Amino acid sequence: MNSPVQKSLKHFYIPEEQSFYLLSHKDAQKLKDWFSLCHQQLALLGYRDTQYLGKGAFGFVFAGTAPDGQQLVFKFSRITLPQHVQDRLEDEAFMLSMVEHPHVPALVEFQRIGKQSILVMERARGEDLEQYSLRRGPLAPRLIVKIIAQLTDVLRALRSYQQQGTSRPIVHGDIKPSNIVFDEYSETVQLIDWGSSVFAQLDESGQHVGSNVMDLMSGDLQQTNARLGDVYFIGDEQLNGALSSPRFDEQGLASTIYALASGQSCRFGRKVVHPNGLGLPRELAHILTALMDDNAQVRRQAGDYLFRNIHALRNIVFAPDKPLVYTPFIPCWVHNTKKDIETVVYSSRKSFLREEGESSHSLRYLNDAQFERYYKNYMQGMGDTEKAFIAAVGRLGRYPVVGGLAVRWQPDGVYIDSSLNLFDERMRASFEVSVNNMVTLARAIHRTGIFKCCLFNAKDTLHIEREDDSTPFIPDAGLRIPFEVSQLSLPKDESKMHSYFEDGDDPDELLQLPPEILGLIARLNGIHHTGCVIFEALPTHLKIHSYYTLLDHTRHEDFSQLLAQLVSHIPKITGLGISGFMKLPYKDTRFFTHTDALPEKFYPRNPLNQQD
Repeated sequence: MNSPVQKSLKHFYIPEEQSFYLLSHKDAQKLKDWFSLCHQQLALLGYRDTQYLGKGAFGFVFAGTAPDGQQLVFKFSRITLPQHVQDRLEDEAFMLSMVEHPHVPALVEFQRIGKQSILVMERARGEDLEQYSLRRGPLAPRLIVKIIAQLTDVLRALRSYQQQGTSRPIVHGDIKPSNIVFDEYSETVQLIDWGSSVFAQLDESGQHVGSNVMDLMSGDLQQTNARLGDVYFIGDEQLNGALSSPRFDEQGLASTIYALASGQSCRFGRKVVHPNGLGLPRELAHILTALMDDNAQVRRQAGDYLFRNIHALRNIVFAPDKPLVYTPFIPCWVHNTKKDIETVVYSSRKSFLREEGESSHSLRYLNDAQFERYYKNYMQGMGDTEKAFIAAVGRLGRYPVVGGLAVRWQPDGVYIDSSLNLFDERMRASFEVSVNNMVTLARAIHRTGIFKCCLFNAKDTLHIEREDDSTPFIPDAGLRIPFEVSQLSLPKDESKMHSYFEDGDDPDELLQLPPEILGLIARLNGIHHTGCVIFEALPTHLKIHSYYTLLDHTRHEDFSQLLAQLVSHIPKITGLGISGFMKLPYKDTRFFTHTDALPEKFYPRNPLNQQD
């Protein structure tokens, strides 16, 4: 990302997150070797049954068992980051050591092996709430109340923390579903990942926090010590660099509860998929609405009200949880066959969703790993509803799904063409609600334009590498673009064709494909199929992402030969960038009128009375 050439790329298709399967062979091998080294280091320290759990912006996380049988988590800093960033792992260990609470896994120790830092802590039982939400969809109101009550207990303890008899409130700074581990059996939560934690500079009343007069006179009080946190969940004050305060965590809490109740992965949709329309108890819905209000005074009053009245929420009577009730807005095909899929979403977010013109805002790739993930350069010019729409599309990529979407905004409403194929029946309800949220948010955007996205399996991506950009990309002899065959043959005359190839050149596609490849794609377009192909050319690495399903079985040989010919012309690709083509199977466009928000819907006051 740091080469001059890379900085100039303005992609039409932008990946949500870099999958391991999208790395070059060299980078993938480096990562495998480093994982192996981590396992070896943990084994030398006496830990067993180690396993890789996941990665964050600044580190990798493993789990394992101590000699005494204790289940632990190990956090390694990314050694490729600058030293001052790596040192944040030690800061995290220090802040975690300050916190003792039944809903916070405790620090075990902080170790260094050579240049490598390792943070060791207790392992929380269960799975993070982002994953739980993806499996279950919007959580039941009863569970939502139980979660917010436990997290409020944690925040109360953090803001009342004292050090040597002096008040020193602690700010977690990054409360979000993926940082909360949920034990489904006991229905208890654990707040994890203290990498953004700091001592508050202001208390909840807005007064400066200091142990003596010299602290209060310090110039540091004018400069925030806050860490960024996840921009999908933090509030405006933290995002804009205000002095750190326990109020930051109220915003993270409100965003988290809202996301879990609505089946989303961010806070931005709150004015469309409104808290008052989620079937929550009326009082809780009003608290969430006020906590995420545009007025800072209203937000503070809502936070105070929540802490004063959490006991009332705990005492709400609920009926047994009921299955989700909804109607899918657009068709989603659920396949019975299990398939090992790591979905990646490439989407055309820039041309339609960016507010400013090129002249007023040059795109930059920032070094901050968190900014890079969230594409702040693309998102800072959008309204909240547009951000929520982008996040809703990104959430679809967290399911085992392949296919594509095309959303067209016209003055009279929204036209949506889709081909969405889910490969896990158990996630159907959650996925279809996520799709419904995406449609609802699209309906609240009033513009003229088009948004396209492709969802493909990163494990099917083909890789071709070269020494430098002066030599051609030469595919291996056995390289083939894969495709599947539908269960039923659908000849051309049995369904309507629908392709975005006829849309012409997209202004945001940077890579100009050779005419031979364009001609072959045009010929493929004449065979009834669905799917996408995306060429992503980097200086020494060409990636070919694809998802193809042949619908007309009589053209199997033709389809296979055309794809083989396409591969043979790959050495003619010059230049850098991305170019992609998507084909949707039917002309079955769904139309939706514009709407501004969901209607109000609250949990019944007497849930045991069916007439209420």
